[in-house]
Amino acid sequence: VAFVVCRSLEGLKTFSFLEELILDNNLLGNDLLLPRLPHLHTLTLNKNQISFQRNTYKILLDHLAEVVPSLQYLSLLGNMACPNELVCKEKDEDDYQRYRYFVLHKLTNLKFLDTRKVTRREREEALVRGAFMKVVKPK
Repeated sequence: VAFVVCRSLEGLKTFSFLEELILDNNLLGNDLLLPRLPHLHTLTLNKNQISFQRNTYKILLDHLAEVVPSLQYLSLLGNMACPNELVCKEKDEDDYQRYRYFVLHKLTNLKFLDTRKVTRREREEALVRGAFMKVVKPK
């Protein structure tokens, strides 16, 4: 397990067998670039500056799918990208569920997202509609 308070993730490439990485509270944004970490199964990015800017957020999730193929647990709580009603009063459970479908569409191996286990129903819904989910409420 690595506990890192960092300004740069450059040195992580020397830890190719890393399995868990906690990067909470590091001011990391959508431009986060991790080296290839094929054994990483747990990544927490809580309370950073990851936002739901559609294109850059999609690029970040695509990047994670590529460089951490064994990822099973991801937590993004406390970021604007994670529309949790405890953090943002304008968001509700429907917003959070749409976010989950979108993330699960991109990161198909996840077993846990934030604090919740991924259900079979969620995985099926993410396959069918995940690419079209937005965190904003439909009109």
